[in-house]
Amino acid sequence: MRIRRLPENLINRIAAGEVVERPSSVVKELVENAIDAGAHDIEIVVESGGRVMVRVSDDGCGMSADELEVAVERHATSKLSDEALMDIRTLGFRGEALPSIGAVSRLTVASRPEGAETGFEIRVEGGDVTRPKPCAMARGTRVEVRDLFYATPARLKFLKSERSETMAAQDTVKRLAMAHADVRIAFSSGSARGLDYAANPQTVEGRRARLADVMGREFAENALEIDAERDGVRLSGFAALPTLNRVNSQMQFLFVNGRPVRDKLLYGAVRGAYMDFLARDRHALVALFIQIDPQQVDVNVHPTKAEVRFRDPGLIRGLIVGALKRTLEGAGHRASTTVSDAALDALRPTISGSRAWMHGSGTRGAYDKPRYGSTGFAETAAMFNAPLPENSGQGLQAPGFAELGGESADASAALEEAPEELTIRPLGAARAQLHENYIVAQTVDGVVIVDQHAAHERLVYEGLKQQLDEAGIARQPLLVPEIVELEGDDAARLLDHAHELAKSGLMLDSFGEGAVAVREVPALIAGGDIAGLVRDLAAEVTEMEQALGLKERLDHVLATVACHGSVRSGRRLKPDEMNALLRQMEETPHSGQCNHGRPTYVELKLNDIEKLFGRR
Repeated sequence: MRIRRLPENLINRIAAGEVVERPSSVVKELVENAIDAGAHDIEIVVESGGRVMVRVSDDGCGMSADELEVAVERHATSKLSDEALMDIRTLGFRGEALPSIGAVSRLTVASRPEGAETGFEIRVEGGDVTRPKPCAMARGTRVEVRDLFYATPARLKFLKSERSETMAAQDTVKRLAMAHADVRIAFSSGSARGLDYAANPQTVEGRRARLADVMGREFAENALEIDAERDGVRLSGFAALPTLNRVNSQMQFLFVNGRPVRDKLLYGAVRGAYMDFLARDRHALVALFIQIDPQQVDVNVHPTKAEVRFRDPGLIRGLIVGALKRTLEGAGHRASTTVSDAALDALRPTISGSRAWMHGSGTRGAYDKPRYGSTGFAETAAMFNAPLPENSGQGLQAPGFAELGGESADASAALEEAPEELTIRPLGAARAQLHENYIVAQTVDGVVIVDQHAAHERLVYEGLKQQLDEAGIARQPLLVPEIVELEGDDAARLLDHAHELAKSGLMLDSFGEGAVAVREVPALIAGGDIAGLVRDLAAEVTEMEQALGLKERLDHVLATVACHGSVRSGRRLKPDEMNALLRQMEETPHSGQCNHGRPTYVELKLNDIEKLFGRR
């Protein structure tokens, strides 16, 4: 077959296949055009997930009749000056959106610039363009797209359900709204709950308010402000405390010069910054904004402009990792408010269904009283009214309380030995130990429950990291080397990393086939489960080698070492030991969560506790 030129309408449809993947792509292109036009108020309406209609109206600068005719031609734009493809300061620049959309739909564009007596309207149907006609409208632009992909019906088969397409369009609007907090953006659909984000000032609190609208109140309450700069690149935004996390990365929003992007480098940097605080299957919540000289980043990588390429990727990664780690360290022992909220929800009474409260009836007719466990209020009252057995006040100890400070100690022993002035400290004064794992402390206005193993694990880990950074980890030789037998090639694989393990304070040698001899251990974990530690390291070393750099591998080894060297569940602590642990937590960064992202303590305010018992 001879080489030939393709018809213009076919060229436009091919271009549309790159730019217009689904209805949300139309929404993205049109809203970006409105923002570039200086709009302060944008309204988006979709019908049937965008298949039937997408309409975007704005109050931007508008276009004249002559500009309308040029706007629907391919590669026509007002956003690129002097052919400076590496100096792009707008969201769009290719000039392909309107002609590509018009090639596969019935497109109507109406616009009126400032000072014009009337607006003008132009139509494009399957690539065929009509002449502009006068129309009545306010200043700005209104773009209406109907019957999307009617000119390429095969594309319709690849669209998802109406609900899925509507949600995709909503997600696009949310991302653009986060990047441009000073613009009012409204979204409505017949099958989905509408969005209406009010314009906020271009301040830190204005951005926080917009992020709260999009990401939720929980994020706003537990977000730490990020503000850092390095070599002319500025990073701003918010990052949530590690104890507020998700099972996927859908709540990670990244922006470069106001453009929402999905970049592996940026996601990897966020994951690296949170590596010390989250398990591998958990993800942080962040909204990060990078401002960089346009000549230092290439946004012309993908037709949808969702990917970027940095001239110095190492600078960007280092900036993100460093800024996030410093900010998280500044949070100290703070944990997210969702931890206490979840605890209170777990403690609230359940109400049986058959005779439950008659919600909405306005009366208190037949109902079943709230029941705690299997005992209702009536049964509980009868128990309190019953005569107490003789000597009931002597030696009374609640089930699960450890014997503190001696063989016959009870909960009151801790109360006597804990100085009252400690209650003014953030984590309060230790009062008791439950189930030989949970420390109960009293604060001025509430109660703190600490997981002793998780808390000490974090303290040991931070201590090991500090030793490694300052002068190397202190080691303690074992009087008798511990021999650990391993399976398969685990021993050889572990010995391949002997140099890194030595930096972490663990000295081991080969001891025949399938076994290693541990000769020295970090002094902080002396007496811990050495065999269990070695087996865990052997199981994890392959994954670390494939996925992490040297620094990350060392940190991961230290985290595993800390887990095995911390105070174990089931160990009884004396009051002074418990208080010492609380004080050390207050002074140690990141002590609000263990190395796996789980909270180390729960704080319950007295007001909330009183509500549980109907006192408020």
